Amino acid sequence: MIHFITLGLLLTVASVHCLYPSYSDVIKLTTSNFDDKVIKSDEVWIVEYYAPWCGHCQSFKDEYMKLATALKGVVKVGAVNADEEKSLSSSHGVTGFPTVKIFSDKRNPTPYQGARTADAIIDVALEAIRQKVKGGKSGGRKGSSKAVVELTDSNFEKLVYNSDDIWLVEFFAPWCGHCKNLEPHWEKAASELEGKVKLGAVDATVHQRIAGEFNIRGYPTIKFFSPGSRSASDAQEYNGGRTSQDIVTWALNKYTENVPPPEIKQIVSEATFKEACEDHPLCIVAVLPHILDCQSSCRNNYLEILQKLGDKYKQKVWGWIWSEAVAQPDLENVLEIGGFGYPAMAVLNAKKMKYSLLKGPFSYDGINEFLRDLSYGRGHTAPVKGAALPQINQVDAWDGKDGELPQEEDIDLSDVDLEDLPKDEL
Repeated sequence: MIHFITLGLLLTVASVHCLYPSYSDVIKLTTSNFDDKVIKSDEVWIVEYYAPWCGHCQSFKDEYMKLATALKGVVKVGAVNADEEKSLSSSHGVTGFPTVKIFSDKRNPTPYQGARTADAIIDVALEAIRQKVKGGKSGGRKGSSKAVVELTDSNFEKLVYNSDDIWLVEFFAPWCGHCKNLEPHWEKAASELEGKVKLGAVDATVHQRIAGEFNIRGYPTIKFFSPGSRSASDAQEYNGGRTSQDIVTWALNKYTENVPPPEIKQIVSEATFKEACEDHPLCIVAVLPHILDCQSSCRNNYLEILQKLGDKYKQKVWGWIWSEAVAQPDLENVLEIGGFGYPAMAVLNAKKMKYSLLKGPFSYDGINEFLRDLSYGRGHTAPVKGAALPQINQVDAWDGKDGELPQEEDIDLSDVDLEDLPKDEL
């Protein structure tokens, strides 16, 4: 009787130590056979790194055995006893148990971060096979619009972390029904937000490194990145609706919160003018006195007023430009600026070819009232004179210094003999 008890204890210890019995479809992997079976193989492998004493590993055991049986002949399923194969586990970056990796790209296995169920891992494994057949390309969506940027493990840092743009990023799975329902709304929203907020999509079943960085547990998951985001900890959760209008409204609110104040640019070329007026809904055109009539401190006071108002109305995404009096005569003529002296201001809608003139004082309060009325649709507008945008002269940018009168040329009369001059010139 004692012998049977002893034998039973030994079998129990051996079973716990190995975790997976010899009759299971889980393949035992060791330091001596890993390269030949996994790395040098053309097959996709799912590999679990476990410790026999780990409670989570023991709980996962039945699902993993079920997985191995379900994928038999399709995907190889193996397990590494990390207690026995410490060097192998360490070289593969294993720090916790159980750790599961997908060996499709043998040089760069992807960690599995999803649910610990056979069904969930099967979906990932089958997707890995599909991508392998396609040549290892990322799991982009068929027919996805160009407005939605396809993000991957390799380009995420460059496009999102190292960007000054605002991003909304969806993490999806190709088999996910909710993701399929979201797809047309995501594409429509991306088109409507183009130029303001970038929308991206990550196939989390393929690009598991970046998905794991964000601890993605369900699909779709949407993250928001403000300018300057440099890591996963900087991302914010999207908590809006799932229609295109919901997404656009939520994103525009974030855009206005994060948009920087505009730069008040001097009109020095046609490109400067077009960027401010053709690429924005409205452009604010200020014409300041000549530098000889209003020196640097005077001009900077006016520019400071414009900068404060640009910051106040930054959510409107208007263009802000200025010119020195008479430097752009066609511009002043087309917008009828300067009839009451300088400084002067007009607001131009280049798409509708209409403008409105500031008739009040050129002060913070005067301009603020003028712009506020325009933003509410109460301002008076007129068609652009001549129905064409003005011709812009190329001029030098202001150097920030005071103006100086041109030096008078000294005329040396010492060699002139007045007696030699004709009488009618005296």
